[in-house]
Amino acid sequence: MLQATSELEFSSDRTSEGISHLASLALSADSSPSEKSSPGLPEKTGYPDSVYVMAANIFQGIRFEKSPEQVLIKYGNEPLRSLPESEDEAFQRSSYELAFSALKFQDILETMLIDSYIFPSTTIPDHLSSLIIVMLYDFQDRKFQARLFSDNEEPIAEVQEVENLLNSFKTKLAAALARCRIKHDALSIYHILPETVRNQELRASTLPLYAWINTCKISPEDVYYSLKKKGYNKVNSVLHIDEKVFAVDQHCYDVLIFPSHLKNDLLNIDLFKDYKLIFQDKSRSLAVHSVRALLNMDDDILMVNTGSWYTVAHMSVLTNNNTSKIFVCGVKSQAKDPDLKNLFTKMGCKNIEILHETFLNIESKDHRLQKVKVILLLPRCSGLGVSNPVEFILNEHEDTGLLKDFSQGGTSEDKLHILAQQQYEQLTHAMKFTKAQAVVYCTCSVYPEENEAVVKKALEFQDLGIKVQPYRLSPPVLPLCSLKEIQLSTDKFFRMEPSGITNGCFLSVLTRERDPSETVSVKDVLARAAAKGLLDGIELGKSSKREKKKKKSKISLPKAPTNDNNSLQMKITEFLNRETNVNANRSEILTTKTSLPQKNATSAASSLRVRKPSKPATNPLVPTFMRNPAHPRPHERQTNFLRPRPEDRVIALKPIEIVLPPVMLPFSSPQGIKSQIPTQHFYYHWVAPKTGYFPSPAITRRGEKPKENSPSSLLRHPRPWL
Repeated sequence: MLQATSELEFSSDRTSEGISHLASLALSADSSPSEKSSPGLPEKTGYPDSVYVMAANIFQGIRFEKSPEQVLIKYGNEPLRSLPESEDEAFQRSSYELAFSALKFQDILETMLIDSYIFPSTTIPDHLSSLIIVMLYDFQDRKFQARLFSDNEEPIAEVQEVENLLNSFKTKLAAALARCRIKHDALSIYHILPETVRNQELRASTLPLYAWINTCKISPEDVYYSLKKKGYNKVNSVLHIDEKVFAVDQHCYDVLIFPSHLKNDLLNIDLFKDYKLIFQDKSRSLAVHSVRALLNMDDDILMVNTGSWYTVAHMSVLTNNNTSKIFVCGVKSQAKDPDLKNLFTKMGCKNIEILHETFLNIESKDHRLQKVKVILLLPRCSGLGVSNPVEFILNEHEDTGLLKDFSQGGTSEDKLHILAQQQYEQLTHAMKFTKAQAVVYCTCSVYPEENEAVVKKALEFQDLGIKVQPYRLSPPVLPLCSLKEIQLSTDKFFRMEPSGITNGCFLSVLTRERDPSETVSVKDVLARAAAKGLLDGIELGKSSKREKKKKKSKISLPKAPTNDNNSLQMKITEFLNRETNVNANRSEILTTKTSLPQKNATSAASSLRVRKPSKPATNPLVPTFMRNPAHPRPHERQTNFLRPRPEDRVIALKPIEIVLPPVMLPFSSPQGIKSQIPTQHFYYHWVAPKTGYFPSPAITRRGEKPKENSPSSLLRHPRPWL
């Protein structure tokens, strides 16, 4: 039994009025960020007794130990007796959250116990000190209000005794909390935490929920339809939306995103109860999708340090249509095999094989792993890129000692060096598997010592003595959906920094360099496909007629190279002579006087057919101004083209019309315009042999007097070039 001295015996140092004032200050001002951000949440009523007991045992193993001269509160080494229901997932989550919260405020809670004279005024067994710490945190989090009891709850004697003790010192505990806040000039004890921890908790309260679709049991379209029936609308983004909505992730086509406040509602939907939708951090989905992009139809996969079994299930679902087999190593206890097989059966996963050896003890030439082509390595890391440490510990089966690092917002150098060395050993061991062609390395850390440094060191010191091609760093196989992602991936690493929409993630893909001596022909590829039965009904022995013609042409070309070269040279010479004759005849026609008879012009060009322009037509795009062709300049040439003979091979030019508009002056009458324009106007007009795209220009024949412009034409087309 706890023996507590009356509260009144220790009130001589301060007046009860001052204590009451400080206590009221603590009760009115102290509140957590979650309460401020969610004013509609119900008031906290406490936890069951069994949760306090399990949280005390967890805190006992992760608490900060002080030097002997600074120890004011002693903690025992004996754990408290826990109930069998501690295996429940929700029960474990509540216990870990309570223990982690008490760990973050360990110094403040110990100061409150000493300042309120609970220590050393009471005779408290050392093994109950951890229970007092976790229950005190929950007591002040409830603003020192009484806990509500459940009728179905079995009371635990130690919890009842500690609760009675705290209730008897309620006023002094509230006053001690107020003095602590005043000392640190903080609105609440939450603001006393390091800034990194505060930012982490703020992100955890608003981070969206990610869930992947189990396509072995349901299609994405059916999921969308079911969610719509439940009142969920599909949107492009779930940020800053308080409604029932969801969105599809940009990197993973089978991952849906929900607002954080919908978790309790979603857990009651059949889609989650029946394992059709599974909550999981996005970084794990990115890892399995990267592996899927590197696989062939019959390639096996080796998964190392998978953490959550949902990651294994997701990998199995993505390879459901393949003949791939997934090997999972590191399952130490065979007693978990029935539970795991039961879980995988419920999720529709059939291609999973569990290995009980640790990864470093598996030989690279293990006969079971001869078809393994891709190794997925998810090493233990500091996890400082995640926002919810408790979820990370529970889902990834990590060491609870990491909670101590999370409570301080960082990892010590010594521990970081130990983790990096373990990661390096696992990565180099994965690179020793001679049959493997790729290694995917993924962490939730933000430290370069665990990410880039490990990969670069492994590539630098990889064993080049074995008769396989060395590994190289490959670009990400995931889509880059923003400029920031592109900038972060310039060195071939895929990174996501911790933010309000996702946790931190680092991903690297290592692939073997292609052997230049191994060249696979099309015939070899077809032979392999035929051996696997992928070319049913297609005969590879018979070659097509086109291939036979190609072979004949290739064989016949070297036999008579002289005749072919001579014929080609003759064609070139004939073409040049023909072009020379055409140019000579054209110049002769242009220099002939316009007064020659028509029959002389015909006899002069008997071998050539001259295309004569027809009667001048009015072109709406060309003004019909008067021309004076009496004295043509040397560079002025009439644009008459010769129609080539049908047997001549002349490449037809594309029809192009170029019209240079005259200058229009603002005169009121056509006579004014006529008097001001120059005496000669020329329109250079080029028309291809066949003019089918543009109207014929108004070009006069030589010897014909051009018609003067009529007033009607000028009024109809004042600005013909527009």
